[in-house]
Amino acid sequence: MANSAQRLLVIGPSWVGDMVMAQSLFMTLKARQPGATIGVVAPKWSQPILERMPEVDEVLPLAVGHGEFGLASRRELANRLRGRFDRAIVLPRSWKAALVPFMARIPERIGFLGEHRYGLLKERRKLDKQVLNQTVKRFVSLGLPLEEAARGDFVLPKPRLQIDRDNLVNLRLNHSLSSRTAIGMMPGAEYGPAKQWPVSYFHKLAKRLVEEGFEVRVLGGAKDHPAGEEITQGLSHAHNLCGKTQLADAVDLLADCRQVVTNDSGLMHVAAAVGVRVHALYGSSSPAYTPPLTDNAVIHYLALSCSPCFQRTCPLGHTNCLNLLSVEQVYQQIHAAHQWESVIVNG
Repeated sequence: MANSAQRLLVIGPSWVGDMVMAQSLFMTLKARQPGATIGVVAPKWSQPILERMPEVDEVLPLAVGHGEFGLASRRELANRLRGRFDRAIVLPRSWKAALVPFMARIPERIGFLGEHRYGLLKERRKLDKQVLNQTVKRFVSLGLPLEEAARGDFVLPKPRLQIDRDNLVNLRLNHSLSSRTAIGMMPGAEYGPAKQWPVSYFHKLAKRLVEEGFEVRVLGGAKDHPAGEEITQGLSHAHNLCGKTQLADAVDLLADCRQVVTNDSGLMHVAAAVGVRVHALYGSSSPAYTPPLTDNAVIHYLALSCSPCFQRTCPLGHTNCLNLLSVEQVYQQIHAAHQWESVIVNG
């Protein structure tokens, strides 16, 4: 850790939110080793996000699908990396995630114990889930000396993605966005329906906001497009952008919103990392484990006796953790934040 010119390789995670949270590790590494260079091995989809992180010097896309083994691709990448890095930090806990730095013969290889990776890692750390009780803590801890990491009281830098203002201008023109104050909505969540606030609730909230003079932007992937259609149906100044924008575009469009309403999803973490006020809706997951890493957030969580269950679908069949989270409750928080902001602006 003392070598200021150390060449560091990070094996990145496979989900959008986790990749955003990994920036806290990159920031920690650069703060402690200003002369170090950081390369990140990551799925190709994540390259636009990593390019918005000034701490990342090189992105090394791994052409392997989610859940795919892809030995040939891993070996080809490892051959290209051989001799280029001094230390590798492996964030995922899977066996296959540790293969590239092992095959690249990187001298120092660190990660948590998991899936019998004994021969693949040089430094294998036991994961204490009580001390490292958040995903971001686990990531950052792997960039710290063992004694410091074990205490769990270290600083967690908040991710901050760079904005492309020229791209934002083009997006506003191409999608006919107005000059109204924008509210973003992200109805998707890759994990499953137990993390998704009802689409009808999003629609009711969007209708109320449009009637008050806001513009609503619904963001997500192609699979979220039907939900976006339902949310924006019959509403002027409401735009369904799901599947119509790239991941880097979402970064810029969210930065242009005043507030966003979002499930616990990858785009929630993107929104947090651009500084917009985040209204985070939690159902089966826990805001204690994967909170939006920002001081500008409102957590909407009912903390029912059955929560959090961390299931993809409600095991009790009612999903009350989200169905009982009312539109009125979320609206009042948005309205209060807007009113307070107006007071600050108008003095």
